Amino acid sequence: MTKYSKTSKNTAIQSLKFKMHVGCQGWNYDDWTTKADGETIFYPRGTRSNQMLENYSKVFDTVEVDSTFYAIPASSAVENWYRKTPEDFTFSLKLPREITHEHLLQSTAFHVLEEFCERVLLLKEKLAVVLVQLPPQFEAGRENAQSLRDFLARLPEEIRFAVEFRNREWLIDWTFEELEKNNTALCLVEGNWIPRETMFEAIGRRTADFAYVRFMGERDLTSFDRVQRAQDANLQMWKTEIEPAQAKDVFIYFSNFYEGYAPASASKLKKLFGQKTVEASSLEKQKSLF
Repeated sequence: MTKYSKTSKNTAIQSLKFKMHVGCQGWNYDDWTTKADGETIFYPRGTRSNQMLENYSKVFDTVEVDSTFYAIPASSAVENWYRKTPEDFTFSLKLPREITHEHLLQSTAFHVLEEFCERVLLLKEKLAVVLVQLPPQFEAGRENAQSLRDFLARLPEEIRFAVEFRNREWLIDWTFEELEKNNTALCLVEGNWIPRETMFEAIGRRTADFAYVRFMGERDLTSFDRVQRAQDANLQMWKTEIEPAQAKDVFIYFSNFYEGYAPASASKLKKLFGQKTVEASSLEKQKSLF
């Protein structure tokens, strides 16, 4: 296995029109609810947890679901997500950690994979991507490489998958070839695990007809109701790199830890790409009509 290098084909990428979906990593945050006597944050005053998704979907057209990392969701929960959101809304879901962190993609967890896939297909056309988030200790050795190859071959074709590596040793030709063979995207991450420059190079190595990007951040914040560390220059840098991506769809999700308040981060990027944004204050006005 040798490290990849950019080819003339990759450096001569032509800009393509793509549909970009920008959202947050989750929606159920109490910090996003406006206080009774405070300035507007995101959710209207008095919003209950079971009303958050419906309100969120009035502002963004996609969301990444973190709870599925801890357990396969109940059928009733998935059906409820589907029912509460507009027809053009989509969900990306994390694969359960039982598969990625406990069994390290080995065949002993294939039955969990099958059950999970069967469950999330209840989202029908609202299912965007399934994220396979691997732990840093999933090293690029022979045994793990075989597990990855077998796992990718096992994935159902009717679901789009993206793989997030947290070990830079995986970003080699062999990995890109295996991902491309299975129309699986490399998850691009703004985070501490893999250098940003390496991630930018990987954008030129398209392995699927869609792209998946995650904006993370230092996990040192304790409240998520406002921007606490502006990352405008970083967002502009990513926007420039993402623009020429050869993908039909691009799914981008923000963590609260990136700037301190994911809805603001997502709206910033949408504005950079010239997309229409919805102000949180409009949710208050909508609620006052009823």
